[in-house]
Amino acid sequence: MIAARWTLRILALLAAVVLVIGPASAQPYPSRVIKLIVPFSPGGQPDTIARIIAQHLSASVGTTIIDNRPGANTAIGTKAAAAAEPDGHTLLFGSSTSLAIAPALKGGDYDPVTGFAPVAMVSSAPFIMVVGPSVPAATVADFVAYAKAHPGKLNFAAPTGGPPHLAGEMFKSATGIDIVPVSYRAMNQAFTDLLAGQMDIIFDAPALLLPFIRDGKARALVVMDARRAADLPGVPTMAESGLPDLSLTVWNGIVAPAGTPERIVARLNGAINDGLRSPEVKAALGSLGSQPLTGSPQAFAAFIASEATKWADSVRAAGLRME
Repeated sequence: MIAARWTLRILALLAAVVLVIGPASAQPYPSRVIKLIVPFSPGGQPDTIARIIAQHLSASVGTTIIDNRPGANTAIGTKAAAAAEPDGHTLLFGSSTSLAIAPALKGGDYDPVTGFAPVAMVSSAPFIMVVGPSVPAATVADFVAYAKAHPGKLNFAAPTGGPPHLAGEMFKSATGIDIVPVSYRAMNQAFTDLLAGQMDIIFDAPALLLPFIRDGKARALVVMDARRAADLPGVPTMAESGLPDLSLTVWNGIVAPAGTPERIVARLNGAINDGLRSPEVKAALGSLGSQPLTGSPQAFAAFIASEATKWADSVRAAGLRME
């Protein structure tokens, strides 16, 4: 009888614990404001795209705010996101820089594949190669011939370790030419120098280059993608220019700290994909020269792994390293 009473007491205690823990573990999501860390300064294209997504999430999931944490080639904000509580209330606006290039350059700070739970891809944009008025080339073939005839004379804008830098290094390697990287903290100054004839080449996303191209102040030689850019239908692709193996796009997406529950990831993925299919978000991304990318978290995970390997190979080939 005593044993039976103790058994009943233990069962009653366990039931009480379940009643206390149960509601806590089944709390609705979100239970507070969602913070989207953007490892870039306010006002740039990555920040603008992140705000488009945050606005949509605020309307479809819960209030979402932007937390800009630039610095150390995106590592500061990215590491902060990786270390956050994996409860879906802290997300990272990831990109080709933070999830592929920066880890390859630094190494060891964080693992882009195991350190995060991929949520959803957002958009991508091809890189465009433009030259200034002082460069006598109308095609990639013209440019390569001129560069080979004048080794070391031409320079290209290269924020150290950024996508424009890697794009130039990849182009150098693919064509066997000698062009010189010139470090810039901000690309705005590089555009000014290009127009003044002090900079010869810029590799960057179309949204930043289109105004100069349309005004005839810079010439677009090639789209570094498998298909032509919608805003530049007359500019050939790399394959059309004789370099089928050279392709480069900048991309971004949303990731969460590793260990974030699958149900939360799935909800965020569905909401983001719904937004990317909407005419409003498509138009907003299109105005920035980007195209929406929808897909599953699993597809995004495979994509990140592939991109991390590609960029690591490019960094090694270029002999680049950042401490």
